[in-house]
Amino acid sequence: MTILGFIRKNALRNRRRALLSVGSVAVSLFLLVTLMTLIRELTIPPEDVGASLRLVVRNKVSLAQPLPYKQLSLLDRIPGVVAVTPFTFFGGNYRDEKVTSFAQFAVDPVRFTNVFVESRSSPGQIAAWIANRTGCLVGMDTMRRYDMKVGDKLKLTGTFYPCDLELKIEGTYQGSVDDRTVFFHHKYLDELTGDPGSVGTWWIRVAAADASGDVVSAINRTFQNTSAEVRAESERSFQMSFVSMWGNIQVLIESICSVVVFTLMLVTVSTMSMAIRERFRELAILKAIGFRRREIFTFILAESFGLAALGGLIGIGGAALFWGLLDVQKLSNGFLVYFEVVPRTMARAALVAALLGVVSAIGPSLAVARTSVVEGLKTLD
Repeated sequence: MTILGFIRKNALRNRRRALLSVGSVAVSLFLLVTLMTLIRELTIPPEDVGASLRLVVRNKVSLAQPLPYKQLSLLDRIPGVVAVTPFTFFGGNYRDEKVTSFAQFAVDPVRFTNVFVESRSSPGQIAAWIANRTGCLVGMDTMRRYDMKVGDKLKLTGTFYPCDLELKIEGTYQGSVDDRTVFFHHKYLDELTGDPGSVGTWWIRVAAADASGDVVSAINRTFQNTSAEVRAESERSFQMSFVSMWGNIQVLIESICSVVVFTLMLVTVSTMSMAIRERFRELAILKAIGFRRREIFTFILAESFGLAALGGLIGIGGAALFWGLLDVQKLSNGFLVYFEVVPRTMARAALVAALLGVVSAIGPSLAVARTSVVEGLKTLD
């Protein structure tokens, strides 16, 4: 019998225990990968290629406080600013949904296309949207999910605003990081609310990413000590401000991950200790015929590492395959746009599996090292 055959035979001596051990590692690492991916998706919002060139300007007091429309002319004249569009959240519900998965924003159609240049739309559809005051542009993900088509009517029931929208889908867009949003004319919202003088936020495209800091400072200085002071920030910073509203969600999830790893370690150490304790007599015979302690430790480590590696392969690979095939956006009702198990997450989980294999072999190996040949031979199987 070869050394590898000997190790494999010992690992599979009790097939039920080996299966349960591998299964526990696989399930725990599947959960660990899922939790680490969730942390990543909640704390690192996805970005598209144009995000580095965009700034968001909101009221310094609160995001809920509107900004005066007259700020537009001043923003246009700030050096480094290429395009500006109003960007006001409507927050309506579609059909009888209590929580609609896609957001709706009132914008200036002409200015909007100059700010979000990476979104791909048909020029004819853009022209139709610009020409129709009640027209809208809808992301392809929303079009597919609700089986919509260009020319359909889209009714949204107001929640924040005391009015409903009666829109016509004039076109679609895709290629952005979130192809779900509905964009419509800001003038239409102004007419319905009777308030043509305010906007929610301003979204700005700058000429170069390295000049965005100077533009942010210039915008804040321009409206300093006015009745509507602003806070300008990058799109990335604006997204992270929403993440901060989750509080210590990252600490909570990381704590759960630590509990999962600790529990898994207890299970694997206990399983290996039980398996080695049953073979004390055989290991004593190996010592008697000339095998040294480090060689016996290698046998135990290989067995432990092999079971942990197999469980890790099943758990990590299963998580990557499962979440890659599942429509997480639909499952979470639009809460999560992506749920990608990245190589870094898989590598961290694989490291945990490797450490489990090593740690679970230390205790049994020390017990065997401290046991003499005579004591080992007296051990009952």
